[in-house]
Amino acid sequence: MPLIAQSDIPDNLVPLPELPELSDSDLPELAPPPPLPPDMEIDPDLEPQVTIIKRGEDTIEEYRINGELHMIKVIPRVGFPYYLVRNRGRLNAHPGEPGSNVSVPMWRILEF
Repeated sequence: MPLIAQSDIPDNLVPLPELPELSDSDLPELAPPPPLPPDMEIDPDLEPQVTIIKRGEDTIEEYRINGELHMIKVIPRVGFPYYLVRNRGRLNAHPGEPGSNVSVPMWRILEF
């Protein structure tokens, strides 16, 4: 990316206004979520079973659905958590190849 020379900056730039300081009392309260429709029930078989394992100062969370491991979340002592997700569609992989059903580590980039 080329550097911008001082002469390339327009003269009509206006600074952004300062944002006011907000406290928790200044934020609006959120309404509770609406209830589920009466004919809709939550299927407990679809909810993942989470197993938390402590290894030293690291934490490992295993997510299983119907007893089948689908995702592992690794929370290291230093650094950001990363995820190992079961890979179902890998091409050109021998089924007996070690690690063939696990994707490369993934980090969450955006959360809202």
